[in-house]
Formats: sequence, structure tokens, C-alpha cells
Amino acid sequence: MALADRWLLPEGVKDILPPEASQIEAMRRRLLDLFDSWGYDLVMPPLMEHLDALLTGVGGELDLNTFKLTDQLSGHTLGIRADITPQVARIDAHRMRNEGASRLCYCSSVLHARSTQPLASRNPLQIGAELFGHAGLDSDVEVIALMIETLQTAGADSELSLDLGHVGIFRGLMEDAGLSSAEQAEYQSMLQRKALPELERFLNALDVDARLLDRLAELPRLHGGIEVLARAKALFADAPQMVLDGIDYLEQLAARVAKRFPDLDLYFDLSELRGYNYHTGIVFAAYTPAYGQALAKGGRYDDIGQDFGRARPATGFSADLKTLVDLAASQRDKASVVVAPAGEDVALLYKINELRAQGVRVIQTLSGDDQPANSSAELVLENGEWTVKGL
Repeated sequence: MALADRWLLPEGVKDILPPEASQIEAMRRRLLDLFDSWGYDLVMPPLMEHLDALLTGVGGELDLNTFKLTDQLSGHTLGIRADITPQVARIDAHRMRNEGASRLCYCSSVLHARSTQPLASRNPLQIGAELFGHAGLDSDVEVIALMIETLQTAGADSELSLDLGHVGIFRGLMEDAGLSSAEQAEYQSMLQRKALPELERFLNALDVDARLLDRLAELPRLHGGIEVLARAKALFADAPQMVLDGIDYLEQLAARVAKRFPDLDLYFDLSELRGYNYHTGIVFAAYTPAYGQALAKGGRYDDIGQDFGRARPATGFSADLKTLVDLAASQRDKASVVVAPAGEDVALLYKINELRAQGVRVIQTLSGDDQPANSSAELVLENGEWTVKGL
């Protein structure tokens, strides 16, 4: 690297400068306080771990996105986390040892070896919450409600919509169709890309019952409003119970979410398989027209605890805090800055400390230094008392 280029950061990585850094930190505190008010305890996992622990139960997608390095002390392969959720699952399984429900939250940096899109950050500030130890509708509703309230608190909820799916529907159809692993992977890829002409050619080449082919052909078209669930019930009336259970679960979940958030737009996509190798039930994501990707996403991932030696039901969500701040409808007002003159006058120093204790930002001028350009008030001596002028 040329000497002149050494100050440049890697592609997809950037510094956070004033005032954005202060806005992000203020938002972090606000959202962690929100999580605390819901009973979620803060954890701070390390930035790096043994690679096997980071990739436990998450499939190959996270493997490709994880930076790897060799531990100079042990010679073992370490990974720099690309997702905090597996770390929180490890903490619940081996450090907390709770028998009942456990609520944990976090907010820390992650690193991505690859960008999810050309302009995406490779060092998001991941914030999220996970609920362990409860397998049922109540915990999924709670996590989704907390996710929505998180976006509302952040001010990033303009025209918000909630996308809902259930991986059990796909799994049940695959078991019924008897497709090989390779065929399932190919079909799944086409579903995710909504490549309907390609999908039609693929299905025509399968040696599968015509009734099953109709189901597989219709699955990518089952997306839209609540009416999608009625269509799915009719189409899959004689499908395996796993499929019907998934549809019923979505119906119950949607009713409870709609009751809490009557203005929230609910969207259903029964072919949504994001994190298919990771999730075991409901999957969900929040979207807004102002941003082309999911603002926050999550789902149920009951199997991950078993890989850590302690099977525990789990559900949760996460988001990039920096994205939430960028999209916030109302950023924090610029802080007022009071400029105090240089000097060691006791009354002056007392007044400066008093203002700072009240949350006022006070900058004391250095000898020979000019007044800061962003000042909005100054501390002046009037009638023997130091007084703020200009606020």
C-alpha cells in the first residue's frame, strides 16, 4: 500500500464522526434502557471466539461472512463475530444456566467479510434482544412487539410494515415431495429469487405427483395481505400437519400483533426462507419505504441450544443501530454549547461544574485559543456573578 493511501479505510468500513457519533451513542442508551424496562439483561460477548463456537448451528452463510485468524497463543482458529446471536445462545446455555425464561440483550460491533449489498456497511453496530426458554406464541409476540417498539423509539418507523413467514411450511412440503437435498437447495434458491420461469422448468423436470407439483408451483405466489393465509389453507388442505400448523400459527400471531399495533401493515410471504438453516419456526422482518433492506429482522431458532449441549427454545431479533439513526424521523437536537473564558477563578470553575452537572455542555477557552465556532452561548461576569448569555 502506498504511503499516501494508508489513511484510507477498507471498503465498506467508515469512521463515525461528530455529531453522528453522539447521536448513535444517545440512541444506544435509549434503546438499552427500553430493553431493560422489558426485563432484558445486557450482555457483552467478546469480539472474537473460537470459530467452531461462532458457527455452531448457523450454517455456511455465516461462515463465508466471518473473518478468520490464528490464535498466536494456542494455534487454534478464531473468528471475529459476524453475528452476536450465536454468542448470546452460548451464554444462555453455559453461563446463565436458567431453567425458566431468560431475556438477554446486546449492542456491539460486528464485522462482515462480505457486504450484503454494494453500499452496505461491513461493520454494523448490531443491537438486539433474545428470549430463551419458552416455546410458544407468547414469546414470539413479545419479541416482535419489542422490535416494533424499538423502531418506534428510534423514530425509524415511518410507514412501517411487518413481513411474516414460517419455515415449517417449506419443510413440510419438502418432506411430502421427497426431494433430494440438492433438489431442495435448488428449489429454495429459486424461491428466494422469485425466479418463476426458471422454477417452472425445474418443476416440470421433477418426477413428482401432479398434486405436489401444483403446491410447489404456487408457493412463491403466496405473498400479500391476510388473505394469503386463507388461500394457503385451501391449497394445502391435505398437506402434512406441519404445513397446516405453520399457517395456523401465522394466523394466531398476526391477530395478536394486530391487536397491539392496529396501524401496522402486515405482509405475509410463505416462501420466505431467510435463515432457513438457522430458523425453526416463525421468521419476521420490519420494512419501510425509506430503506431498501430490512430495518430489523428475527425469528425462532430452537435448535441452536442443542448444538451447545443444552437444548433451549429461542426467539429474537436484531438491527443495525447506525441504520436506525440514519433513518430516524427526528434526530436529537444539536446540543447547546456554552463557552466559558479561560482562568482559575473559583466562582467561574464552580459555575462551570454546576452547568455540567445539569447536563449542559461547557467548553472552557484555552489561553490564546479562539471561541469555538459551534458555541451557542457564553459565560460572562455580570455584577460579580457568572451568568450564561445567549441561550
